[in-house]
Amino acid sequence: MFNPNDGFLYVIVTIVILFVIIESVFFLVKAWRRAKALGMDKKLLQNTVVSSAIFTIAPAVAILLGVIALSKALGFPLPWLRLSVIGALTYETTAAATAAAAQGVTLGNLITDPQVFAAIAWVMTLGIIPGLVLVPVFSKKIEKGLTRIKSKDQKWGDIFLTGLFLGMISAFLGVIFATIGQGLVGWIPVFVMIASAIIMLICGLLRKLFQWKWLEDYALPISMLGAMALSLPITNLVTAIAG
Repeated sequence: MFNPNDGFLYVIVTIVILFVIIESVFFLVKAWRRAKALGMDKKLLQNTVVSSAIFTIAPAVAILLGVIALSKALGFPLPWLRLSVIGALTYETTAAATAAAAQGVTLGNLITDPQVFAAIAWVMTLGIIPGLVLVPVFSKKIEKGLTRIKSKDQKWGDIFLTGLFLGMISAFLGVIFATIGQGLVGWIPVFVMIASAIIMLICGLLRKLFQWKWLEDYALPISMLGAMALSLPITNLVTAIAG
């Protein structure tokens, strides 16, 4: 029987991640030496490195949550690899869930069918590749177009950017509202989303009222952890009402 947590997968993933870490250290050293060659203050460089390292903790917490969530179905190696190298939390979970649903399975149990696992892995991998190709090819043209729009009309430029952002967000809302036709129980993902939004709103208000700038970097993991914690009582409550 296929095992998504097989030791061989751990070895492969470890090799890839070690390569990425070595590459990151290489460019960090190159950047440090270049900064010193330009005469930048050593203390300033140290503060920059320390502050950058501290503020990566918040995104790392969110990524860790994604790895844990996906590991229930896909084992630990694949989510670890995807979210450590190139994957995005919002994309990986959606891609995995969509690919699993297309094959008649869910991410609630460990997948031991190698064909199903391979199909999910291919969907997650192939779906992220266009970004690697399109960004270097078209990003400069898109940036110039956005700059031209904002230079003509700042207000419409802001509206256009907001529209692009909302369009991206709406692509993920389909997964949340996909089950509302199943009755009250199908609304559980929506209720959890609302709880997460409320927590994010509270974080925004606290940031504004108390000038807690650090909260900007931790609002996402806080809202995610809070929504995950609230999902249990929400599920129990809705199930009890519907039952």
